[in-house]
Amino acid sequence: MRLAALFTDDAVLQRDQPIPVWGWDVPATKVSASIAGQVAYAMTDARGRFFLRLPALPAGGPHDLVVTGSGTATARNILIGEVWLCSGQSNMEWPARSSVWEEGYPANADLPQLRCFTATNPAEYAGQDDARGAWVVSSPRTVGGFSGVGFAFAREIQKKLGIPVGIIVNAWGGTRVEAWISRESLITDRYGRGEIHATEAGMWNSPGIEARSPQERWELEGPSSDQGRSAETAHWAESGFDDSAWKTMPVPSVWQDHGHPGSGIFWFRYAVDVPAAWAGKAVQLEIGSCDKYEVTFFNGDKVGSLGREGGPNAWCTQRSYTVPGKLVHAGRNVIAVRVHSYAFHGGMRGPAEYMTLSLAGEREAKGDAAVAIPLHGQWKYAIETYFGVMSPPAAPPGNGNANTATILFNSRIKPLLPYALRGALWYQGESNAGNPADYQRLLPLMIRDWRHAWGQGDFQFLTVQLANYINPGAWPLVREAQLETLALPNTGMAVAIDVGNPTDIHPANKAAVGYRLAQWALATTYSQAVAPSGPLFAASAVANDTLRVSFTHTHGGLVARGGHLRCFEIAGIDRVFVPADAAISGDTVVVKSAKVPRPVAVRYAWASNPEGCNLENGAGLPASPFRSDGW
Repeated sequence: MRLAALFTDDAVLQRDQPIPVWGWDVPATKVSASIAGQVAYAMTDARGRFFLRLPALPAGGPHDLVVTGSGTATARNILIGEVWLCSGQSNMEWPARSSVWEEGYPANADLPQLRCFTATNPAEYAGQDDARGAWVVSSPRTVGGFSGVGFAFAREIQKKLGIPVGIIVNAWGGTRVEAWISRESLITDRYGRGEIHATEAGMWNSPGIEARSPQERWELEGPSSDQGRSAETAHWAESGFDDSAWKTMPVPSVWQDHGHPGSGIFWFRYAVDVPAAWAGKAVQLEIGSCDKYEVTFFNGDKVGSLGREGGPNAWCTQRSYTVPGKLVHAGRNVIAVRVHSYAFHGGMRGPAEYMTLSLAGEREAKGDAAVAIPLHGQWKYAIETYFGVMSPPAAPPGNGNANTATILFNSRIKPLLPYALRGALWYQGESNAGNPADYQRLLPLMIRDWRHAWGQGDFQFLTVQLANYINPGAWPLVREAQLETLALPNTGMAVAIDVGNPTDIHPANKAAVGYRLAQWALATTYSQAVAPSGPLFAASAVANDTLRVSFTHTHGGLVARGGHLRCFEIAGIDRVFVPADAAISGDTVVVKSAKVPRPVAVRYAWASNPEGCNLENGAGLPASPFRSDGW
């Protein structure tokens, strides 16, 4: 007798809906399931799988879920509440430990009615029959591993409703929407059909060493491989090494922002002054995340490292190492970090809030009252090996390539079906910036696909619109595609145009994103008296030399945060857009420019990284970028 992984200790089950339960036992065996006095029965099929539905239950718990067949399986401490699926790419995957929070975090994450299940299934084209993961109760110790966006959303819902909330985090960094759509749906789209045909013609699944992807072989054997420290660099970790000739770099940062566009192996050194009272005592060294792999030394001794064993998320995993007391001296101590990045960004990424030195155990015992020496600032650096500008080779379609068409639907969505849930959160789109016209069709196709697969009708589906970021791609068109999903029933969108980082595709302010998603859910799904969104473009009307723009969601009136309105442009019939003067007039914005005497179109924040866009409503929620034209 085995229950599916979703039905384990500490699970949250959806309230007020029939509760699907499934698992495996001996074929042709009668199975019973019971919880809170409710019972349901089923028979296992020829493969030993059973499926049943328990009657709906109100919010509450804890309960035990007991399933009996040839044996008995029991899942304990089960709560009944609200369940949300959190999916997409790395910004949804991004952990709370790498996000920036308000004062009091993580002590305020002691929320026993908030739980998280993080799916870890590998990318396999044939899929798997069960999810991989476990439910984890929110606490100061565990919350760092939760999705930052998912946690911020769930915390707000739980606080406002006062009932249990569970999030199923099912995201994969760098993935296209095509990977998340079923074959049956994707093949109905003209572009998707080509993806399916190319995938099935080029499937590559050789056994043994050749089963490694080209990227894996390139990392291990190619020009980006790490041969270990050379004789020249053997002493770079030692506290007495003379680094006076080394240059400095602000940390946290990536070295691509400081004159080094390529990849390589960089060393960073920092001298920290340790109080005399700490001498001989173990200290906790936190250096934030290091993109991609790293080895860390304290006064010349290795105290920790994270390499390939850290998996695909090693690059955004926070490093925290306990330094034994025998290495800790009063006064000057030297931290040395050897960072190896084989592609894309590289460096010590922080954030700064998670770069500290403190007495071991002090954080857990005293929380924010613990004394912590900040480590962010100017670090010395030198280059051990420079690879130049490199990109990993494209992986062929098939197992191990998470961007294979339909592979994540098979590997990550099917194992969850049909676990009862209230809705889904989706943060993705960066990896589709190269094909926004196709994305405009594929995103709503995926929403309809998931709703059909779950069989719960049009459950709530909330999308995060891409944040501001310096990128030469068509990010405004991707944002427009995300905005247009609001034409589907029971959809919503959180605007993030003001909380991004122009030089980092992974902005740290996940709390604001999760809060804004929660506002939409509270206003619509839960009928709370809150504003669901910032202003959304409704229409524009020409009056002589001006354009008057009207909006929905002007709760509390339109507001120009920090002064006069910025980021508005208008154009005439020549289709040439110029910056325009904009002013609030009631629930509208009046836009004009002396350079355009006969305006016909208006745009707002229509750029990958619009600087200073500041239109919001009285609830403090920002307006979405928009355009009135279809040019």
